Amino acid sequence: MTAKAPVPKPGILDIQAYVPGESTVPGGLKPIKLSSNETPLGASPKAVAAYKALADELALYPDGAATALRGAIGRTYGLDPARIVCGCGSDELLHLLTHAYAGPGDEVLFTVHGFLVYKIATLANGATPVIAPEKDFRTDVDALLARVTPRTRIVFLANPNNPTGTYIPIDEVRRLHAGLRPDTLLVLDAAYAEYVRRNDYEAGIELVATTQNVVMTRTFSKIYGLAGLRLGWAYCPAAIADVLNRIRGPFNVTSAAIAAGVAAIEDTAHIERSVAHNDKWLPWVSDEIGKLGLKVTPSVGNFILIHCDAEGARSAQAADEFLKSRGIIMRRVGGYALPHALRMTIGTEEDNRAVVAALAEFVKGSAR
Repeated sequence: MTAKAPVPKPGILDIQAYVPGESTVPGGLKPIKLSSNETPLGASPKAVAAYKALADELALYPDGAATALRGAIGRTYGLDPARIVCGCGSDELLHLLTHAYAGPGDEVLFTVHGFLVYKIATLANGATPVIAPEKDFRTDVDALLARVTPRTRIVFLANPNNPTGTYIPIDEVRRLHAGLRPDTLLVLDAAYAEYVRRNDYEAGIELVATTQNVVMTRTFSKIYGLAGLRLGWAYCPAAIADVLNRIRGPFNVTSAAIAAGVAAIEDTAHIERSVAHNDKWLPWVSDEIGKLGLKVTPSVGNFILIHCDAEGARSAQAADEFLKSRGIIMRRVGGYALPHALRMTIGTEEDNRAVVAALAEFVKGSAR
């Protein structure tokens, strides 16, 4: 029987649309927004100036190859610009990779608390998501390898992972890669790599450089403070870069994003200030909240995962509602199979102290 209206491809209607972190609170309070892992230091002043300088060129198309930006990234990391592909956030690149390498009958593998876009991109392309458990909120390489089948086409690995903040050492990443077939693509999503201060961590550059089936994605939305411009990049084997350039939009990165991205990645002083701020306040916030009797998963990113009770006066819902009454917005992470937790972005000193004070008040009140 002929359908009475257009019907989407299989998988589309199985998608639960991505819900961003909230931005407003009731009662007209000025919000302390700690729901989206945005940098509290904002964008580099040099990036802001580069953005504003493009105001008189809005009628012109951008450079479709993002040549200046790929060159700046290449200089920063010692990479061949020809193997760099830029996108409208790393989200677009994750979608493009899935579109290019997975479809009906194929499987895409990721962990239970992995980034929500992995499942969305998988279903959008008619492929089957396969979800591996984690161990103590950390990627379990053995669990991933146990779920690899002849139908596995892509393995997504967020390292560090969002929303848990945990990571696995580069030796574990190499072990995962060694267990995959040459025709299975390993995507290393390193959105928070700039924040990591661990000797056994690598974002994946060397692995991409020495293999044919590994891609590393990065973003300008976090430490660089350009979330509003939607800018990301991927470092790929030459053949995969060629594929992505065939299917991406011809002008998928704006002129303003290109100019601001170049200025941001070259402003090393601003990056260092952002790292130093996180190095100071990530452990402070984690320790202070832990002293209140709330469990915090150790994080290497610019955010923490706070665990609440499953129900009752100290549930995640109760904590979220209390914090919003104080103007503080965190991220509910039920969509990440973490219904009893909240994710908090590390904010300014004032924001961080306000959170600890509010949670102390919440815990005291819930004990009555």
